[in-house]
Amino acid sequence: MTSNAPGSFPHIPGPPVGPFAAALAADVLVLDGGMSNQLASAGHDLSDELWSARLLAERPEAITEAHLAYFEAGADVAITSSYQATFEGFTKRGIRRERAAELIHLSVDLVLDAAMEATAKGITRPLWAAASVGPYGAMLADGSEYRGRYGLSVAELEGFHRPRLEVLAAAHPDVLAMETIPDTDEAEALLRAIRGLDVPAWLSYTVAGDRTRAGQPLEEAFALAADAEEVVAVGVNCCSPDDVDGAIETAVRVTGKPVVVYPNSGETWDASARAWTGRTTFTTAQVEGWRAAGARLIGGCCRVGPEAISAITRTLR
Repeated sequence: MTSNAPGSFPHIPGPPVGPFAAALAADVLVLDGGMSNQLASAGHDLSDELWSARLLAERPEAITEAHLAYFEAGADVAITSSYQATFEGFTKRGIRRERAAELIHLSVDLVLDAAMEATAKGITRPLWAAASVGPYGAMLADGSEYRGRYGLSVAELEGFHRPRLEVLAAAHPDVLAMETIPDTDEAEALLRAIRGLDVPAWLSYTVAGDRTRAGQPLEEAFALAADAEEVVAVGVNCCSPDDVDGAIETAVRVTGKPVVVYPNSGETWDASARAWTGRTTFTTAQVEGWRAAGARLIGGCCRVGPEAISAITRTLR
């Protein structure tokens, strides 16, 4: 974008590799941290199946405040609250399709609102909006995004993702964040679904060791995006910090693209108890090594808050 806030108007469609890709080439960008933990720390109940997406309808100002907290902490890129915002998920709650589309679109608008507030407060660096596209398993709300293998074909998964992608693209984010993808079938579906949207994207897998959560080698997983012109970065998120180093090496070697990394705190999600267990292992000491290895987008996912993003910012700048 040419202004300090993303989403400057009028929007002029351009090639997928536009301003955001240029920003990646110029410097490392700091991502935000977990949306859910920031909202929970502000006192919001996220026990619903819609998770943070419920607040799009009930408390959108809370989402704007969460984005603003990360911009103030030093994040350059804020990821929208649309991870679990799907037509199917909203339908389960009795929300009609037209209203669901409005809420999905709103998720991008709220980042733009936060960016403008940040600019009004004196933040002068460019700020970017990344529209979250969570996996099919996020809609199921049963932890299956950490397993993949839903029993759906690539075509069926493409049909699930495309309508939401069209709504998000129409809201003019700077990039689509196809995140927490557990297997290559879903990655292939998403790569098909983003064609022709005129918005760049990143593809980020959730992994265990050197494999996707569904067990495919990361070499194969990253190779799917190697020749995709729309994809400006590949990487991993919602994983252990210990899994990041190997993923960066593989992503750089297989694709030659910039790498995106935003792991969890190191704690483990218990889907049946809907709670985090274990201890934090994420340290900012790891961040400099990630940058040196080829990471160009660095932040945190679940249980990583503004304090950690502030520390990452100090380390990288």
